[in-house]
Order: sequence, then structure tokens, then C-alpha cells
Amino acid sequence: MGVDLESISEATSGAIGSLLSTTILYPLDTCKTKYQAEARAHGQQKYRKLSDVLWEAISTHRVLSLYQGLGTKNLQSFISQFIYFYGYSYFKRTYLQWNGSKSIGTKANLVIAAAAGACTAIITQPLDTASSRMQTSDFGKSKGLWKTLTEGTWSDAFDGLGISLLLTSNPAIQYTVFDQLKQRLLNEKQTKRDKGSSPEALSAFSAFMLGALAKSIATILTYPAIRCKVMIQAADSTDDDTKKARPKSRKTVPGVIYAIWGKEGLMGFFKGLHAQILKTVLSSALLLMIKEKIAATTWVLILAIRRYLLLTRVRVKSS
Repeated sequence: MGVDLESISEATSGAIGSLLSTTILYPLDTCKTKYQAEARAHGQQKYRKLSDVLWEAISTHRVLSLYQGLGTKNLQSFISQFIYFYGYSYFKRTYLQWNGSKSIGTKANLVIAAAAGACTAIITQPLDTASSRMQTSDFGKSKGLWKTLTEGTWSDAFDGLGISLLLTSNPAIQYTVFDQLKQRLLNEKQTKRDKGSSPEALSAFSAFMLGALAKSIATILTYPAIRCKVMIQAADSTDDDTKKARPKSRKTVPGVIYAIWGKEGLMGFFKGLHAQILKTVLSSALLLMIKEKIAATTWVLILAIRRYLLLTRVRVKSS
């Protein structure tokens, strides 16, 4: 089987879009992650609201520390999006060829999206864990990628993998909600027009709003798992006394759930939800917008490279 150029084009444009959107929104992502990772201790907490994280960086003259771990995050984002978009596109094309149909149903699409997400989570989990630890380190005290990955056992690099696999349900929920809302909206528009008229299509604004709503719903439903994952992956305090006092069970799912419930109650599982929705919606919108803008250019470049390689091979054989 030859190289699937269409899948590579989709993966490349998606990865570049993810890289740019991640860089643009990284300070917000750092503030969000540090805010999510903090658990209230003895009735006190360092960050009462999201802006407190930003103010700490400004007041301590460490604004650039809002970008700590950016390189690792970009590497993880690029690789994960490349794998996801390639896997999704490849699995989809393989399914259509095997099934002999021209379209794919909702259930099959969800399974394919979940499979692509699972492959992505398993391969990129160490980078995801390292990125979270670097972001949640004290400002100015973040370690390098290699030191972050090697300071614990190999299994520590896969902290949160179980929850990451569970969170592959997030895009599945998003797609299902989007598809249902889209169909309802189009059906309502179609009933207002003549039956013999051409099918309605979503406007760019409607698609964006439905996408944002669908992503928000998916985020709300899966947010407790998102916060547990951040706390599991968060860097340990640089304070030795705090390290000794912190129970090791905090790094397990039951330990994190117990810590949140005991110190913050039910609403603690939704701490930072507004920031997560803001960041996620903006990131998804930027990623898809950039991806669509560069998709055609990426495809042309890949075809040009392929043609150049074929011509080079012909010249080598003829010489």
C-alpha cells in the first residue's frame, strides 16, 4: 500500500494549525492549568480566581514564565494532532473502501474518532505529562523536557493515561451534539422553504456557534475527568516539607477524587471550568480556521515534493 498523501496533507495542516493556536493561547493555557492543579489546603488557596495566576507572574516580574514548557507543549501538540488527523483520515478512508460506500454514518465516525484519539493519547502521553508538570511548576523553576521525563520512573511519564483514554469521549460527544444540532437547524430551515428547493447549508457563523456550543457541552460533561488528570500530572511542590506532607495517593485517580471532594466539595470538580471552555473553544476555532486556510497550500506542496522526488528517481535510473 502506497503512502496516503491525502491523509498526510490533512495531518500536516491540522498539526500546523494546532502549533499556531497553541502558541497564541499558551499564556491562557498556563494560567488555566496552574489554577486547575491547585487543591485547597486547610481552607486556604493561593489562587482564588484565574486572574490571580496572571497577577502573580506580573508582580514577581516573571511574565515570560507564562511560556514555560511552550516548546514541549508545541512538540506534543504538533505530534498529537498529526497522529490524530492522519489516523482519523486513514481509518475513515480504509473504512469507506472496505464498506464500499461513499459516506460514513455517525456511529462509525464516532468509533473512528475514538480509535484515532486512543492512538494519539498512548503515543504522546509522556509529552503531555511533561508539559503539565512544566506548566504547573513554580514560575521560573520549570525543568527541561529530558529532566522532567527522567526524574521519576518510566511509568510516571504515563500518569493520567487512563483518564486520557477516557477523554477520547470528549470529541465523540462534541461531534454527536454538533451533528444533532446541525440536523435540527437545517430541518427547520428546509421546512420554511419549498420542498423542491436545494438543500440548506450552514453558514460560517452558524457552524462556528454550533461548534462552540457542542464543544462547551462536551467539556462540561467531561470536565471532572479533565481536572483530575491535571492534578495527577501536576508538578510536585518545590517545598520539601510540602512534598513530605503530601500523600502519594494523590497521584492516583481515587486519591485525587478524595482530595478534591474532601477539600473543595462537589463544586471542586468544576474549578476552572470557565477557563477551560474559553481556552478550548478559542483553540478549536483557531485550529480549524488555520487548518482550512493552509490545507490547500499544504496539498499543493506535498504534490510538488512528490513530483520532484519522482523526477529525481527517474533521472537517477536513467543516468
